[in-house]
Amino acid sequence: MIERPVNESPELLELPVAVAGEPPDRLPRWLKRNVPKGGANRFTARLVHRLHLPTVCEHARCPNRMECYSQRTATFMILGDVCTRSCGFCSVARGRPRPPDPDEPRRVAEAADRLGLRHVVITSVTRDDLPDGGAEHFVRCVEAVRRRTGASVEVLTPDFAGRVESVDRVVGAAPDVFNHNTETVPRLYRKVRGPKADYRWSLELLRYAHKLNPAIKTKSGLMLGLGETHEELLDVLADLLEAGCELLTLGQYLRPPGRYMPVVRYLTPGEFDVLGELARSMGFKQVASGPFVRSSYRASSQLSAVSSQRSERTKYEGLRTKG
Repeated sequence: MIERPVNESPELLELPVAVAGEPPDRLPRWLKRNVPKGGANRFTARLVHRLHLPTVCEHARCPNRMECYSQRTATFMILGDVCTRSCGFCSVARGRPRPPDPDEPRRVAEAADRLGLRHVVITSVTRDDLPDGGAEHFVRCVEAVRRRTGASVEVLTPDFAGRVESVDRVVGAAPDVFNHNTETVPRLYRKVRGPKADYRWSLELLRYAHKLNPAIKTKSGLMLGLGETHEELLDVLADLLEAGCELLTLGQYLRPPGRYMPVVRYLTPGEFDVLGELARSMGFKQVASGPFVRSSYRASSQLSAVSSQRSERTKYEGLRTKG
């Protein structure tokens, strides 16, 4: 277990603890934002619709959708738009999905090319109905994007129901970033992610991917405000570091319309800043922490930053060796 840093800052020590209770009736002012408009926004929306490509931006009701679309970027959700799991937080439709579309990798690559993406994020619904959980389809999408664009690729995968061979296959495609969201703390895992999810396997998946290819950046994210305590969150961060996770996202859970898990508490922007600094002090290479942060939010910037850090470190070590 990685030890937590000793920090005497009163701000860190007095960080409020999330406790059970009724969620606020209204969104706080910091969760209200202007919606960007313009031609780029419409171009992105029309392109993904014309190519019949679901995006997690739309199906998960991401609050950053208009901002990302206006910058001609989107997170592609492959393997259909129907999930085989019933998570308590997610607005993606659940039920019996259709077979994978063999033409989808080509369309993902075309969209990435036409949008001019330099970093492509590919995620999916969970496909427990498929023997490999959709791993081969992930590989085909990664390969298609690389052939057409040469862009860096980030995969945000489900847990593949514990199939190690599926992780082997996806890591074998050498994505630049392997992302799997932990989502919440162990105490809330089954309630948030459903009976098929397993916190220990999520950690092992990240650890295994890191060991298979340490050159791939491993990444995970959590939603906050579900009732987790400060201590529980610190334990998860320590577990992620021990598993080899380098990149981290922390964001506010926002309840979708309907019968989903309630928000227990809205964290302030200041609290997210404190948690971000704490995570960096623990050892994460890059941390995105804020009310609107999501797992793929400004993913390209995170990758660029950690790559620059590695380049500078390599250059410094080379100078030391010469000296």
